[in-house]
Amino acid sequence: MSKKPKNSFKAEPISTLAKSPTGISGLDEITNGGLPLGRPTLVCGSAGCGKTLLSVEFIIRGALEFNEPGVFMTFEEKAQELSMNVASLGFDLDKLVRDKMIRVDHVHIERSEIEETGEYDLDGLFIRLGHAIDSIGAKRVALDTIENLFSGLSNQNILRAELRRLFQWLKDKGVTAIITGERGESSLTRQGLEEYVSDCVILLENRISNQISTRLLRIVKYRGSTHGTNEYPFLIDEDGISVLPVTSLQLDVHVSRDAVSSGIESLDKMLGGHGFFKGSSILVSGTAGTGKTSIASSFVDYNCQINKKCMYFAFEESPMQILRNMSSIGIDLSKHLKNGLLEFHASRPTIHGLEMHLVSIHKEIKRFKPDIVVLDPITNLITVGSVSEVKAMLIRLVDFLQNEKVTVMFTALALNNTLNEQTDEGISSLVDAWLLIRDIEFNGERNRGLYVMKSRGMGHSNQVREFIITDDGLKLVEVYLGPDGVLTGSAREAHILREQTGVALHGQAISRKDREISRKRRVLEAKIASLQTEFESAEEELNKVYIEEELKNQIMQQTRLELINKRKGRETLTEKQTKSRKTR
Repeated sequence: MSKKPKNSFKAEPISTLAKSPTGISGLDEITNGGLPLGRPTLVCGSAGCGKTLLSVEFIIRGALEFNEPGVFMTFEEKAQELSMNVASLGFDLDKLVRDKMIRVDHVHIERSEIEETGEYDLDGLFIRLGHAIDSIGAKRVALDTIENLFSGLSNQNILRAELRRLFQWLKDKGVTAIITGERGESSLTRQGLEEYVSDCVILLENRISNQISTRLLRIVKYRGSTHGTNEYPFLIDEDGISVLPVTSLQLDVHVSRDAVSSGIESLDKMLGGHGFFKGSSILVSGTAGTGKTSIASSFVDYNCQINKKCMYFAFEESPMQILRNMSSIGIDLSKHLKNGLLEFHASRPTIHGLEMHLVSIHKEIKRFKPDIVVLDPITNLITVGSVSEVKAMLIRLVDFLQNEKVTVMFTALALNNTLNEQTDEGISSLVDAWLLIRDIEFNGERNRGLYVMKSRGMGHSNQVREFIITDDGLKLVEVYLGPDGVLTGSAREAHILREQTGVALHGQAISRKDREISRKRRVLEAKIASLQTEFESAEEELNKVYIEEELKNQIMQQTRLELINKRKGRETLTEKQTKSRKTR
């Protein structure tokens, strides 16, 4: 039995900080569980960045989802104004107030009423806030905004002392509090102290880039807890605030071997006979007019027919345009819209920044939970960001979709040159399968050729197939090799016609030769029959002579024998007569 080393020790388990979940989509993931329980959190930012909405949603979701009553004390908006504002987010604040789950207290402070004396304090606020907390047993508190408490106070010593008292009082009260503050010029807040006495500091920004606004959230500090340190875009819409963690997932997601058909049988055969892997990412790139949207629509149509949910994000055409255009090639997407298996989300890329598009897509996918997602085309996103920024956004999107086991198809516009075919999309090295459609100009025509550039994890064809869009859908024509290489379009049809004509002529020539041979055979057979008859006649004549001679010989022989016999008979009679006379 081994001895325990003298200097060994048992590590004490690290205590986990208790947290209060916010219920705000994405924020609890970034904070690893929520805000510090029983401690104050500072939410700061410039005007219009969403401080009030974040704090009021924290209070409302606490009441609705966690049964924790809350107090919202506002120094700017009246209770009625606040109710009207949050109603646009789908929250009925008045009902929660009537149910005594939330108490809204508007405190009006006049700057002229504040006396700058050494006796200035917040005792009155503490009494009023304490009464509001005790009246409903509040667990959560929001103060919006703190600058109004000290708007007429210039004595920094009093201000700092009262700020410390306020934060400590909230801690002693045991409530989880959010305090909003305006952004300072050289500090996070105007006073420059709140961020130091707060246990958690959240910074909100409303950034303008290329005339496009993007709201961003960052956890500046969080005492006693790990947290996300990046900037995270967030969206304010009818469902409240949605924050998207934009850090890429670790490369440890589980993969599936199940297949998802492309909706084009001949393309599935090029992909090993099965199609794409479930949860994989597919890129369809090509020049304008090569049929990228048609392939994506065919993919969606087939999977909707087998009761899979599909979501189509269009950045170039409206849903009605896509429905009309696809109906002309025999693809009816409208029926899938009616039965709820298909949803369209169409918008110009310039309506949001890249991060906001990512948030919107993330949110819609979480809500609808589709099996198939299409983004058509991703190259339009370059209008709101550089190629590297678009690539970074799509990397995060691919990671998210892989984690959700969603199969995604991207379409991308490629420039008409070889270099950009390989690099323009930016994510060609990241996707699992890449289909490239190229223009093939030959014989005065422009035709389409489809290549499977790559398909990870499955055998795939290395051939170029002619891609045809017909009234009955999409088709891939088998490779047709002529004397000068692969033939497409009318050149292929003309060569096939020539071959068919040659076969017909060859067949006709062979038939003519066969008839000539047949005629010669019949003539020869007739000659043979005639000669056979002559031979038989000659043979019969010869046989007649032979038979006559033979018969003559037989007759002569018979006659000779008879003569001999007759001669012998006379001699015998004479001898008998002689003997008889002697005896007498």
